[in-house]
Amino acid sequence: MNVLVIGNGGREHAILLALRKSKRVEKLYCMKGNAGTARIAENVDVDYMNVAAVTEYAAAHPEIDYYVVTPDDPLAIGLVDALESMGKRCFGPRRNAAVIESSKAFAKQLMKKYKIPTAEYEIFDDYDKALAYVKSHGAPIVLKADGLALGKGVLVCQTTEQAEEGLKEIMLDKAFGAAGNKIVIEECLKGLKYNPGEEVSVLAFTDGKTIVPMITSCDHKRAYDGDKGLNTGGMGTFSPCPFWNKKLEKQVLKKIMIPTMKAMNAEGRTFKGCLYFGLMRTDKGMKVVEYNSRFGDPETQVVLPMLKTDLMDIFEAVTEERLADINIEWEDGACVCVVLASGGYPVSYKKGMPITIGDVGEDVTLIHAGTAIKDGQLVTNGGRVLDVVAKGADINEARAKAYEAVGKISWENMSFRNDIGLKYREG
Repeated sequence: MNVLVIGNGGREHAILLALRKSKRVEKLYCMKGNAGTARIAENVDVDYMNVAAVTEYAAAHPEIDYYVVTPDDPLAIGLVDALESMGKRCFGPRRNAAVIESSKAFAKQLMKKYKIPTAEYEIFDDYDKALAYVKSHGAPIVLKADGLALGKGVLVCQTTEQAEEGLKEIMLDKAFGAAGNKIVIEECLKGLKYNPGEEVSVLAFTDGKTIVPMITSCDHKRAYDGDKGLNTGGMGTFSPCPFWNKKLEKQVLKKIMIPTMKAMNAEGRTFKGCLYFGLMRTDKGMKVVEYNSRFGDPETQVVLPMLKTDLMDIFEAVTEERLADINIEWEDGACVCVVLASGGYPVSYKKGMPITIGDVGEDVTLIHAGTAIKDGQLVTNGGRVLDVVAKGADINEARAKAYEAVGKISWENMSFRNDIGLKYREG
């Protein structure tokens, strides 16, 4: 089979690396891709946010058998719908199902209607009413831009003053553009041991009939050590989650995952693809923090390296609604991903900085996110540049390998966190 993966980042490189292991995949393509994907796939220079351009390319390339649509933006505008209407086979939800991520207001209302546990909330499209609500409820409080904001549209405000400023930033200053025309204001959930709480990411394959959770992972969203600084798309991940166990998984399947799948079916929005559950463990049980309609980034970078089952087999089973027939297996051990970013990310940063990479060792995989080739030289081409991924018998071993490799990589003003993998551990 010839398979085209749509997207530019580390997640797409990680998916391509997993598909490359499949004996059933002959040739890989990536639209638009980066310097890393170019080493294992044919990069296709087409704007995937231009649906007409993508369908024109698909019509001109009948040799491509399967499309994997991974970023949130093209899913939200219906790229899967357009490709399927041409008879193309795809992995990824249609537009009416991708709304579970593209509208946080929709997701919250879905959970309320179907009694799926989540934080208490209110929805506003009027700034003055939202401001009055914030003033009357105080802090800590969480502000979420309704639409897509590159994973950065959530503000956890510890004081009322922070919340008022955040509200202005989202609704009046339009820091996240039209995504902030409507806002969800939530209670700030508290974890059993940590404040703001113990979070876990659980990605799941689903064909609308069956839902199968992948191994767990934990993300580090803030820019700096100790969860300081602004929210980012993710500065690193590790797998598995230290507090996860079979009992929790059983509870989450029963109370959250299966009810979500059934709720989307009941709404006429059957979800087929990867459904991401951002969860928090609270004194009232597991609650949903957010849904994503696709593989997480950088969660994918620590989950897929541990997959033993052929990823292409899983993708096709989802497309053909026979996921129940697939036995999905995972490796034992742990995996850690350290994101190397451009200095200044997530606000402003330079591109085009030459990258130097030494011998990172056989046990480490470098996944490219924001890279390009300029005059034969590998250079930075984004905020998050490289993902350093290492496997080990446990998180400590994987961490040590990853950070040893980080020391072999450099470019001007390179930035990274030193505490990836230390969350939720005593001491």
